[in-house]
Amino acid sequence: MRKISGIFVCAALALAGAQAARAQDYPTRPVRVVIAFPPGGPTDFVGRLVTDKMSAELGQRVYIENRAGAAGTVGADNVAKADPDGYSLFLTTSGAVTIAPHIQSVPYDPLRDFAPVALVTKVTEVLVVTPNLGIKTVKELIALAKEKPGAVSFASTGIGSPPHLAQELLDVSANVKFLHVPYRGAAPALTDLLGGQVQVLAADLPVLIAQIQAGALIPIGAAADKRDALLPDVPTLAEQGYPNTEASNWYALLAPAKTPPAVIAKLNKAVSDALNDPEVHDKLVKAGATPVGGTPESLGAFMKSEYEKWGKVVAERGIKDTP
Repeated sequence: MRKISGIFVCAALALAGAQAARAQDYPTRPVRVVIAFPPGGPTDFVGRLVTDKMSAELGQRVYIENRAGAAGTVGADNVAKADPDGYSLFLTTSGAVTIAPHIQSVPYDPLRDFAPVALVTKVTEVLVVTPNLGIKTVKELIALAKEKPGAVSFASTGIGSPPHLAQELLDVSANVKFLHVPYRGAAPALTDLLGGQVQVLAADLPVLIAQIQAGALIPIGAAADKRDALLPDVPTLAEQGYPNTEASNWYALLAPAKTPPAVIAKLNKAVSDALNDPEVHDKLVKAGATPVGGTPESLGAFMKSEYEKWGKVVAERGIKDTP
């Protein structure tokens, strides 16, 4: 019996040694990063900017694979079921791992099936209107919505998206009811806002910044805990008298669970080095994304807190995956 136990111990030690050796050599081939949205969006922009620099840091090509569908859950499931060897990663937004699992059935556990690598960026959700609506503050918007309960159309980038949850939090804080109009992404929502089909839109700042700078959109409030550096004159919703309305989006790099810690450490360093690169940092900030970084452990704790926060909001507001 002791001999058999010894064999198992030796086998386990040999396996651990082999894994450590592979982690030490990692990466020896290209690394795939899945993004659960089509090319050209803000997540894609951030992903390509950061992975280009990661390629230089790791000495192997780090490339993007776009797998859109089902609020990010298609891409998430693909990586959750991939081999935990560091060659399949997931650049997620907050929706796929901390919001969608409360709204729809997903084929993965968002906290158990992924290994946190690094929090890449945070982006502010900004409320915007067109100049012809004739309002410049959230209080003016609330007054309009109270005059016409349920009639002021508030567009979002989809059910359960951070912009949608920003609207839900504002509903509660202001004791008002907007008409939620969910879209399949930011592009069609923005098009309809500019065309006058909807009256208000909340979206990631990188989606809106060009139209704001061109004067086609008026930013009236930020659903964030502080003002965005790119829009220092735009107050938060809380500053305007509507507390508990923080709904910032964020992008994080995840690996499949059981990915070796040494591989996670290499990837975390590559992300940190990319974010600290002056050119990458400057491009992210100018696009409206705030570089973050940090340890895998801090990301894990942050994801858990976000998961619990949004689970409570979804339950209290009765949010479902159909309008």
